[in-house]
Amino acid sequence: MADEFRFDAAGFMGNSIARTPNLDRLAAGAVVFDNAYTPSPVCVPGRQCLATGRFPRRAGCQHFNEDIAPNSPTFARWFSERGYYTVACGKLHHRGPDQMQGWIHRIGAETAVRWPEAYASRSQVGRRKWLGAPDVLEAGVGVSPLGLHDDLTVHGACDFLRAHFGGMYLVPTDVPLFLKVSLQQPHFPLRTEQELFDYYYDKVPVYENQPASDNPLLNIGRLDESEGVTTEAIRRATATYYGMVEKTDHRIGEVLQTLEACGQDLDDWVIVFTADHGEMLGEHGLWEKRKFYEGSARVPMFIRGPGLEAGRNATFVNLVDLYPTLAAQAGLPAPSDIDGRDIFNPDRGADETFSQHGEDRFMLRTGKWKYIVMEDGSETLFDLAQDPGELVNAISHPDHAEIAAQLRARLATFREEQGKFSFA
Repeated sequence: MADEFRFDAAGFMGNSIARTPNLDRLAAGAVVFDNAYTPSPVCVPGRQCLATGRFPRRAGCQHFNEDIAPNSPTFARWFSERGYYTVACGKLHHRGPDQMQGWIHRIGAETAVRWPEAYASRSQVGRRKWLGAPDVLEAGVGVSPLGLHDDLTVHGACDFLRAHFGGMYLVPTDVPLFLKVSLQQPHFPLRTEQELFDYYYDKVPVYENQPASDNPLLNIGRLDESEGVTTEAIRRATATYYGMVEKTDHRIGEVLQTLEACGQDLDDWVIVFTADHGEMLGEHGLWEKRKFYEGSARVPMFIRGPGLEAGRNATFVNLVDLYPTLAAQAGLPAPSDIDGRDIFNPDRGADETFSQHGEDRFMLRTGKWKYIVMEDGSETLFDLAQDPGELVNAISHPDHAEIAAQLRARLATFREEQGKFSFA
């Protein structure tokens, strides 16, 4: 798993600029999902929804400064209680006192605790917030603390594999293993190596002269030349981001190489790659996440494993679906009180998915439509077949009145259902 990884920033998603050979190798034998979305386009809720298989309201985590309750019913706990040795390397992004949340073994730097009774509002390592224009203008060659964390995560994962399969632990090697390697890059701050920056500088696509939305709420965080964010600044930031993507792929390759050096055949494993959300990267004049635009809300995702036929899949899937899907791949039942649906179950229901930001911003994606409702009740409707760049709000078009009414009613039902239950 990576953090802030755009759905289209890898070779297996058709990007001819990004060098991602390790991900591409895995994806070549995987089911690649072309319509995968995050349940919340911001780090903490997105990750805790993945962990619980529930959308933000039912997970009990709707904001960045929240966390799921201690001892929550996570997929890690589900697998641990059913005989798996569960190991999490790297970022889980828990902010409360329970840093394990069902995992048996944790490795990595991203385990600092912060909760009101103990840490109040003091700063916490690894949690610097987005600075806006300064983060774009300062992008370039350098070392990111998150990159250092990722190096520790990879070293820890590889050391664990060597020890586990080398018989150095008391856990028998025939005990089923669930390993999560969760990297923090290509999340900002935007820093990369000189060689990578130089390689990508004159090759990357640059989002410039982007029109603003007619909905002011969709423009929050927009940056332009008035703040110094010129085409040159965007190019530098984009080249840096691509360098971080390549470095992330390299780190994933290190884990794969170690796994194979330990005598493991990758074809015997169920392997998933995904991210918690995307990165706007200057598209629509916006950066980082927190938006329902494709660059932020859509995520890369593939699953490979025994019995799965490689290919593209256009089904609408969500990070909350990984819980029951992985359980099914392991031959385990899944809880009945989660929102996620087994991706490969032909009876999984309507081909649709949802996302939520905060308490009162929602997105519904189905067919060629994306429907968004903001906190002031304003509506946005994108026809992604005709408008893949999400430039035209079609909500007021008379030809779309019927579909708008249907989507409005469906989202209202979803919000009502989510408000009835809480497992915090």
